[in-house]
Amino acid sequence: MRVEFSPPDITQAEIDQVVEALKSGWITTGPKTKELEREVAQLCGTNKACCLNSATAALEMCLRLLGIGEGDEVIVPAYTYTATVSPVCHVGATPVMVDVAPGSYQMDYDAMEAAITERTKAVIPVDLGGVPCDYDRIFAAVEAKRDLYHPAEGLQQAFDRCIVITDAAHAYGASYKGTPVGSVADFSSFSFHAVKNFTTAEGGALTWRSREGIDDEAVYKQLQLFSLHGQSKDALSKMKLGSWEYDVVAPYFKCNMTDVLAAIGLGQQSRYKELLARRHETLVHYSDALAGEKVQFLHHFDEDITSSGHLCLARLVGKSRAFRDLFIEKMAEREVACNVHYKPLPMLTAYKNLGFDIANYPNALAQFENEVSLPLNTKMTDEMVDYVIACFGEAYAECEAAGV
Repeated sequence: MRVEFSPPDITQAEIDQVVEALKSGWITTGPKTKELEREVAQLCGTNKACCLNSATAALEMCLRLLGIGEGDEVIVPAYTYTATVSPVCHVGATPVMVDVAPGSYQMDYDAMEAAITERTKAVIPVDLGGVPCDYDRIFAAVEAKRDLYHPAEGLQQAFDRCIVITDAAHAYGASYKGTPVGSVADFSSFSFHAVKNFTTAEGGALTWRSREGIDDEAVYKQLQLFSLHGQSKDALSKMKLGSWEYDVVAPYFKCNMTDVLAAIGLGQQSRYKELLARRHETLVHYSDALAGEKVQFLHHFDEDITSSGHLCLARLVGKSRAFRDLFIEKMAEREVACNVHYKPLPMLTAYKNLGFDIANYPNALAQFENEVSLPLNTKMTDEMVDYVIACFGEAYAECEAAGV
């Protein structure tokens, strides 16, 4: 039996939507993209959402929207994928990297608070695996340091403390204390990449909380300008009779979502509740069968959080990196695809070259060394889940016998 790690779950619902888009003659940004934006905003409990071609673009456009750039600092976790931090570098700001708390995949919030300086304009927590961060603690930290916040002109003036921009790439459909992720942080970026719970093949979205001093419609229009070369009319508007005229207000970027991609998302949206429920079932099945002294799973549910169940992160308690790596090989021999989420950023060449040293992030290193991500996707049958569980025990035993 072969178990893939994260194949896209595409059904006739998505195919029908894409065919409809193709037959309509409208395949770039148009009515389906606008419809998906409305549905994303509804699920996230926000007034507006802007769909773009990736979560990375969403995060970068958010930073540009806020005027964050050279001379500014943005606090980020060491334990995440590069897409959390590369946009900070793209806009010329300085990433300030913080270790995770001991035994956790989330930032050490005390260390995060201590890292806030007069140059800090934002913090970017990560809802890793689809599990919401401790937002009460995050907001308490930025409020405690509000005297250090010095806003520049523009949208920064709408805040009296540094801005919370969540990397919610994994967390579409999650909630924190009953509030949907997407309207918890000040801004939230989502990924709709092919491996995500909810996919548009490539794509993402930015949402934000309404607040005094922020005109939601103006924010949306600015994001449209950013994503379409600074052109004052998108193609849909220009197609109206006599409406060819346009202007380019600044030499901006090209990162819009197309209707073909949005069509996939509309198909996904029509059955997303069922997709989430299936992921939750699989997580419970894994935990019931495997959790214990040898295996520690990322906790996805309690009275405060409901995860999107994006990743099944497991730690092989007390084991080494060599044990973990051999375990993944043994699972692959049984045609079960596993993964690792993530190699801490200070271990990567790009961030070593920026001066980061993994020796300064011991908790992130400890999390990484024995973490393994089990396959978790909605193409898996109950038999496949049971097979992974059986293979887990066999592979673990073989690794112990090998003495690694």
